[in-house]
Amino acid sequence: MKKNFKTMNFQFASKRFLIACFLILSSFNVFSQKAGNPVINGWYADPEGTVFDNEYWIYPTYSAPYHEQVFMDAFSSPDLVTWEKHEHIIDTTAVEWAKYAMWAPAIVKKDNKYFLFFAANDIQNNEQPGGIGVGIADQPEGPFKDYLGKPLLDKFHNGAQPIDQFVFHDKDGQYYMIYGGWRHCNIAKLKENFTGFVPYEDGTIFKEITPEGYVEGPFMFIRNGKYYFMWSEGAWGGSDYRVAYAIADSPMGPFERLNTVLEQDPNIGKGAGHHSVIQVPGEDEWYMVYHRRPLDRTDANHRVTCIERMYFDEDGFIKPVKLTFEGVEKRLLSTRKK
Repeated sequence: MKKNFKTMNFQFASKRFLIACFLILSSFNVFSQKAGNPVINGWYADPEGTVFDNEYWIYPTYSAPYHEQVFMDAFSSPDLVTWEKHEHIIDTTAVEWAKYAMWAPAIVKKDNKYFLFFAANDIQNNEQPGGIGVGIADQPEGPFKDYLGKPLLDKFHNGAQPIDQFVFHDKDGQYYMIYGGWRHCNIAKLKENFTGFVPYEDGTIFKEITPEGYVEGPFMFIRNGKYYFMWSEGAWGGSDYRVAYAIADSPMGPFERLNTVLEQDPNIGKGAGHHSVIQVPGEDEWYMVYHRRPLDRTDANHRVTCIERMYFDEDGFIKPVKLTFEGVEKRLLSTRKK
């Protein structure tokens, strides 16, 4: 009996020890299933987040000096926590006219093909080669080849530099390209096969929808019948980089600036901006994917990709998004149909 009593005491003590260890480790998020920020390793910026079938995807800019930006990687995850890297889904060897500065990809799936829109060459005027191009592939990880053999857009319209394109799929089936740097933003109707643009009823092709404060990085989504238009303000390499937004009843606006929803936190990261938004399919559940600069970095290209939850108040306004090191909770998409 004495031996059994000692054994029972030992087992009880062991259980208490294990429980204590669990509580301690839990306080350090070991069991919390959180993604942590940054969510992917390396210098990556301008992330486009989306969902294809049962997976989350991130398509970022490789953040480096312009002449090193000659390729793009992609990242996929089943749960927002574990990410797989897909290297060189497109590069300048696949796009003859693109030489460097491949920026800010946007991607859509249409007719079982994947179309990757990107900017290249950082053109400064209408005489320089470059602009916004399109890649095409049979799967989201590529490899993507040049769809048109030339830029889709290679000229300035309404003062907008042809960069930072976002492809918006409206509820009536129309695809729009919303784009622009140099503090101007245009919206244009894409042809059904993405080979060009369709004029509006008044004969114009590029309509300016620039809101107050706009610099670059447009993004649009629909929630409860309203069009949310978001953009980046400030200098991309500075601490004042941030995200603001507006709400309208149409993708054409008018868009009046409402508030800043993402900005730096002096205790966590600098220059938070150029974002995208992921909606969990069929749910009122939203995530902001963005880049920021670590506090100990001064190089403008040292940008990392992060994810935070995005919430709305009872009136439909976006609540300010808080920067964190912990990131978001694990979120599987396994219940969704492929």
